[in-house]
Amino acid sequence: MSEAGRWVKVAELSEIPEEGALGVETDDETPIALVRSEGEVYAVRDVCSHAEVRLSEGEVEDGTIECWLHGSCFDLRSGAPINPPATQAVPTYDVKIDGEDVLVSLDEKNS
Repeated sequence: MSEAGRWVKVAELSEIPEEGALGVETDDETPIALVRSEGEVYAVRDVCSHAEVRLSEGEVEDGTIECWLHGSCFDLRSGAPINPPATQAVPTYDVKIDGEDVLVSLDEKNS
């Protein structure tokens, strides 16, 4: 993970469900979905690139998150869409766990 950028605490690890997501906002109101899948924690912009709805309300499975509205799935590592109707990736963010604190770098890894 890159140490560049500004790291901000956005949640505690216990708040993120196993194989689930938690929607949070940073101080600058950036919507982020914290997602726990396959033992890892990921952070993606909490807005579907196809229809501006919260991804954190979707299903998490096998390293992906599914948009609840039209069913597009996104890879949690890259943000890339796996199936239509979405064709654009969602931005992802580096995550760092410090004890129980979940920190996110506000520098987007992809945009």
